[in-house]
Amino acid sequence: MLQYFFEMKVNTTGRRLINITTQLKSFVGDSRIKLGFLNISILHTSASLLIQENASRDVLVDLLNFYDKLVPMGKTLYNHSVEGEDDMPAHIKTSLTNTNLTLSVVDGIIKLGVWQGIFLFEHRVENHLRVVFCHVIGEN
Repeated sequence: MLQYFFEMKVNTTGRRLINITTQLKSFVGDSRIKLGFLNISILHTSASLLIQENASRDVLVDLLNFYDKLVPMGKTLYNHSVEGEDDMPAHIKTSLTNTNLTLSVVDGIIKLGVWQGIFLFEHRVENHLRVVFCHVIGEN
């Protein structure tokens, strides 16, 4: 049984979905694990992880719009606003999505559907340096 760790650092520029699939595939490929699991965790409470369609940009735009309507910004809507009006909405959006994903690794490749990609979902307006902790475990 082998294990490898990697901290992926991602600079974000406002609310958006950032495709991190290529970096994760490289990490798994470099690990030489042929059969196992990849666990990824975002080490923040105001950003999250999603598996989503990677072919149409419209899907990502629609997701952003949906979550902004579902959890609007507004200083009078929430008690917690220490870091601005997007502070509590970001935490709520994170609670509705994922902070951890676990995927199978088969033949050294992350098992994803044809149209699936792995995205960091930034919920804050300001730029941030986000850390995604990656842990692959298995055998070669």
